[in-house]
Amino acid sequence: MPFQSVKQLLERAASENRPLWETILEDDSHSQNVTREESLTRMRYFWEAMKASVESYNPKDRSNSGLVGGDGEKVRLASEEGLLFGGAFFNEVVTEALKVSECNACMKRIVAMPTAGSCGVIPAVLVPLVNERGISDESIIQALYVAAGFGQIIATRSSISGAEGGCQAEVGTASAMAATALTHLGGGTGLMCSYACAMALSNLMGLVCDPIAGLVEIPCVQRNVIGAVNALACANMALAGVEHKIPADEVIDAMRAVGDSMSSDLKETARGGLASTPAARVIVRELIRKNQFHSEH
Repeated sequence: MPFQSVKQLLERAASENRPLWETILEDDSHSQNVTREESLTRMRYFWEAMKASVESYNPKDRSNSGLVGGDGEKVRLASEEGLLFGGAFFNEVVTEALKVSECNACMKRIVAMPTAGSCGVIPAVLVPLVNERGISDESIIQALYVAAGFGQIIATRSSISGAEGGCQAEVGTASAMAATALTHLGGGTGLMCSYACAMALSNLMGLVCDPIAGLVEIPCVQRNVIGAVNALACANMALAGVEHKIPADEVIDAMRAVGDSMSSDLKETARGGLASTPAARVIVRELIRKNQFHSEH
């Protein structure tokens, strides 16, 4: 049976005196009724697909709406020219978050981890880290198990659906998963991973899901950037010894309560938030006009 709480996960790993990722791998094997090697093969497949989504990026591609495309390349070029703050690694994180999210909007292949709308967060922190520190694929696979373990608990106790819990459930969960993966790769303990998870979720709690025209494009693509940057900051805090006073499980439960209390207008219906602004309405009218023109011709 999948873990029902972070507390249960940490206690199991401690009682068995094994790394967190090993405990999660074993649980995945049992719950999915697959062998250890089959589980590892599937996770390697996901990692290769993540890298491929970065490599397949084409700055000339545009989404069908024409609203998304090319921004990842803009950030990359500006970073190379020394125009941006934060250094090369930070700006590569921003770049990759945009690139993968743009690939999703342009109907390319991505890994929904945990969702398609938040697909840019985890590869945005892991791919640049491999490039900067030469981390092995096997270490990344282990970190992905840690991320998946925390993500599964969030899905069980709360939600990873924007239509059910707002964007906090999608980008927020992806950010928490990425933060735990980074904390693990930095040598953090299971408890440190739980702090990183709690901080990441707390920082994005209440984030609404308000896609303009109902498309997973605006503000979704740019929100993947804040999810990735938030993950990086929370992992750094956890690795530095910063604690979170509210246990991760209680943060997850609070996130669920916040999602339940949100108006349906703020949960993927495109009726509230940014989707209801005058500028968004202009965009919607223009898209309708273009679609009508194309259907008539």
